[in-house]
Amino acid sequence: MSAEYDIANPGAAELFESLRAFGYDLPTALADIVDNSIAAKARNVWIDLIWAGQDSRIMIRDDGEGMSEAELVQAMRPGSMSPLAQRSANDLGRFGLGMKTASISHCRCLTVLSRSANASNAVRRWDLDYIASTGTGEWRLLKGADLVADGDLALLDKQASGTVLFWDRLDQLVGSASTDDEIAQKHFRERADLVKQHLAMVFHRFLTGRNAINIHLNGRKVEPWDPFMEDTEALDPLPTETLSADDARVEVKAFILPHHSKISAERHALGAGPNGWNAHQGFYIYRNRRLLVAGDWLGLGMQKEEHFKLARIRIDLPNSADISWQIDVKKSRARAPAKLRKDLQRIARTARGRASRIYRHRGKILQRQHGDKQAFLWTHLTKHGKTFYKINRDHPLVRKVLNDSVDRDASLALLNLIEQTVPAPLIVINNAESPDGFGQPFEGASGELRKAMEAVYSALRHKGHEPASAARELMGMEPFNQHPELIAGFLDEVAIAVGTKEYERGVE
Repeated sequence: MSAEYDIANPGAAELFESLRAFGYDLPTALADIVDNSIAAKARNVWIDLIWAGQDSRIMIRDDGEGMSEAELVQAMRPGSMSPLAQRSANDLGRFGLGMKTASISHCRCLTVLSRSANASNAVRRWDLDYIASTGTGEWRLLKGADLVADGDLALLDKQASGTVLFWDRLDQLVGSASTDDEIAQKHFRERADLVKQHLAMVFHRFLTGRNAINIHLNGRKVEPWDPFMEDTEALDPLPTETLSADDARVEVKAFILPHHSKISAERHALGAGPNGWNAHQGFYIYRNRRLLVAGDWLGLGMQKEEHFKLARIRIDLPNSADISWQIDVKKSRARAPAKLRKDLQRIARTARGRASRIYRHRGKILQRQHGDKQAFLWTHLTKHGKTFYKINRDHPLVRKVLNDSVDRDASLALLNLIEQTVPAPLIVINNAESPDGFGQPFEGASGELRKAMEAVYSALRHKGHEPASAARELMGMEPFNQHPELIAGFLDEVAIAVGTKEYERGVE
């Protein structure tokens, strides 16, 4: 069958500028480059972020298998491999875009130097400014050893094989900053710290064990960060489950991490991870042992809450599950197939329940020990045989609000108005018609409850209470005393902030 058609090749300059907008941040972009090094069987990866103002550059070097001239040209093609193509079981790539899009998202000049065993150096460069200057729309991939300075060529001299990427003209990261721009330099250094944390997390399973690789950032070895703390005795793992969807088998294993009282302060601080304990609860999705998603409840109708922060669940995917799990180009997002959502919800509820019980048990113990005082927001009065309800002016938060009020008379008038307009008749009718229809205080609103808890604690501290004394008061107050797991989680944070030993001596 013949068909009429036009050739509609995309303009190189225009498409390159579009590809820059994939949304890579620097840690994610560099992780994508490390994927290629691992795929090339590298044992070492060296990453250097070199500050020199607008001439700053980033270099990524590995001692992998390297590439021949023909292989390098193919690797430099945008879309060098179809995402539908059959890949080896251990391949970390998918779209054939990673090296190019990750690189040009941060630099306007990408140069790759590579050498395979018993072969000479191969050099290719994408220079976005050069391509735009030609005005032809052609995909001109520059070549030639003269593109790389002698000192840079020497980087591979002591290796049998390997690859080096040079990122120059870092317009996204540095722009036109001068060498002595302290603010820009500080930002540059801070980004390097974030890169280190990200690589330690994403590749932690590659950085340990007998066949471990080494990643060096600015001359220092990156140490792995294991979100599951598997070397900790107090860890409470659940059995591994194997689930199947679209002919791809995935393994799911939940871990309940130890309460901070069971481990050292240093170990607890390390376990918090780059973003803190609350942020790192949830599912961790790995593809061929490489971390894609770090701590997320995957849209399963669950929120990140204080008393679930010890629950972390590992999902291991093969790369044959890419389509069903909707893996994106940046390898930083995945979505659970509909077929697995119920099973994942069940596993998550089990893990969250066990994590919550740690805090509920601890909260009840605290309440039994120190919950003898009761501080109510509402007080009940009887006058001339009639019942009235008044807001307790001695409640610490009420007192603080009144004391801090610019217009105390207006604040008192508001409290009086609330007291005088309590819809008591409607409450009585509704209770008679639907006695089980009343919601509990802060029901389904743990975030607001947490904010109220923080405000009352702050008011107690403002009143002059020491941390331990404020904690004792809080444990006896309504409605916080109905949520022992939230109290325990909040007070644990207080203990960590002021020093666990000092705090616990005050509570005893």
